[in-house]
Amino acid sequence: MASIRRTKIVATLGPATDRPGELERIIKAGVDVVRINMSHGSVEDHVKRANTVRETAARLDREVAVLVDLQGPKIRIAKFPNGAIQIAEGDKFALDNNVGANAGNQHEVGLTYKNLPYDVKPGNLLLLDDGRIVMRVDEVIGERVECTVTVGGTLSNSKGINLLGGGLSATALTEKDKEDIITAAKMNADYLALSFPRSAEDVEYCRSLAVQAGLNCGIVSKVERAEAVGDDETLDGIILASDVVMIARGDLGVEVGDAQLPALQKKIIKRARQLNRVTITATQMMETMIENAIPTRAEVFDVANAVMDGTDAVMLSGETATGKFPHLVVEAMARICHEAEKSRSTRESTHRIDEMFSAVDETIAMAAMYAANHFNVKCIAALTESGNTSLLMSRISSGIPIFALTPHVTTRRKVCMYRGVYPSIVDYTGLSDEEVQQNILKQLKGFGIVQEGDLVALTRGEQRGNMGGTNRLEIVKVP
Repeated sequence: MASIRRTKIVATLGPATDRPGELERIIKAGVDVVRINMSHGSVEDHVKRANTVRETAARLDREVAVLVDLQGPKIRIAKFPNGAIQIAEGDKFALDNNVGANAGNQHEVGLTYKNLPYDVKPGNLLLLDDGRIVMRVDEVIGERVECTVTVGGTLSNSKGINLLGGGLSATALTEKDKEDIITAAKMNADYLALSFPRSAEDVEYCRSLAVQAGLNCGIVSKVERAEAVGDDETLDGIILASDVVMIARGDLGVEVGDAQLPALQKKIIKRARQLNRVTITATQMMETMIENAIPTRAEVFDVANAVMDGTDAVMLSGETATGKFPHLVVEAMARICHEAEKSRSTRESTHRIDEMFSAVDETIAMAAMYAANHFNVKCIAALTESGNTSLLMSRISSGIPIFALTPHVTTRRKVCMYRGVYPSIVDYTGLSDEEVQQNILKQLKGFGIVQEGDLVALTRGEQRGNMGGTNRLEIVKVP
């Protein structure tokens, strides 16, 4: 049987992937989902890239999902006339709403986030530029935050601000985000990523806006605020309200502290799988490959550890958006994932082994995985409308590939994010159950997945076309 990579790769589009032939190269190298970052570029650029992805994937006979990543609130300082200043430990520095947008100097700078003076108090630590600059709040006078620099360095234009421990009141969705949701609907996005959600209500509001715009897509919650991981109830609420959770390690690491990140990554991945949700691990996974043709050993370990933790997908940002070697990065990440998946820990699972199931389709999905993992089954074929059966199956760690067979292109793209699940088209119009089964087995043989005499676990519903109707499991032999 052919060996297939199970962990999915998300690649961010940008100027580097706009180069002639580069998008085709990264898709051939193994990209499953492309990310369109609404923080950069024009609406025209975004729509053009989404259309190009659809055209290129179709030409290559591949399914590639499109994830639109909303910018979220801009919690940033304003600008300096010369672009940057140098500040040192012990310097006094102020963040002031009344300083002009381009009038920062050695002693003060303006703010794009006007609520900062109302969110902080003396003793708070502000982390600027992903924590490279640290300031302690001494006093708040009106709209001016007086600080002492505790970690100095170069402070340049428009750098982000985080409050150690969280607590900034910025709403997750801005007016720009609401406009971008409408744009995402025009692009028929498969996933919509929400930046900085603090609660399940933020996620539900985002979903409602997407529905209003005519966009029926998966919602990705970027876990990057301290409040989101402050207690188990809040984290569970965000996970359950979402289809996917992204461990956005940049802002999250700044707010909670770097040392807490590894344990949080493992906790979020484990909990999301328990709650039948999908995970993406993101930020600086292969960052040195923006400039270099090979990764560092630390990056190799980082990607491999995320795979062993059970993440569904690993994400590339600047590496593919602006880097020198987008396709080499994807190839390297694919190799690392594939090797990490050979670890025994990635193939064993006790998921829901001691729990009662709540629905028929879940029962069939769990039975199929148990049978496959304990019998000589070469692959699983899930005839599905929504993709939910294959999602439930994919929560079980296994080395056995799951094929989501569906006539719906939106479902085929959605499952591109699910670990160990591979989309495939099936047309059952006017066919009997026996004819559908034979067509599926012929298709799997054509993929090189099975051969004559192999066993396949096949799940389907009695009534085709019904969402959530999976109620049959068969073990069939390839003729």
